[in-house]
Amino acid sequence: MAQSPEFRDHVKDLFSGVGRVGVRRMFGGAGLYLGDACFALLVGEEIYMRGDDDLGPAYEAAGSERWVYDGKKKPIAMPYWRLPESAMDDPDEAADWARRSLVPAEKAAAEKRAAKARKKAKADADKAARDAARKR
Repeated sequence: MAQSPEFRDHVKDLFSGVGRVGVRRMFGGAGLYLGDACFALLVGEEIYMRGDDDLGPAYEAAGSERWVYDGKKKPIAMPYWRLPESAMDDPDEAADWARRSLVPAEKAAAEKRAAKARKKAKADADKAARDAARKR
């Protein structure tokens, strides 16, 4: 479900305390990024913050629910929790949650960069092997 332009503007204002937040469309929603780290998702007009095993309990203690969607065979729990209601109109609190969510978001982004580098290195090695075989 798409977000209204007003909601996207509200979200950008809400997180302006953490820096220049980029919004990229994805999966029928949008991702909120600082650099290449996706620290939150917009699903409809809900904000879900990136979490992990360490941060998830803090979100739950603040009354947040984990994002779960219906998979083909079973429900799938994603590593995102709804932004606590108290932060929805409090830029300082929202920025604090965003900073906390950046830790697992940056870790995931680093893992993605490393996987991409490994894939490129393998493709380069395969190409070099094919080129060497052709020269024989």
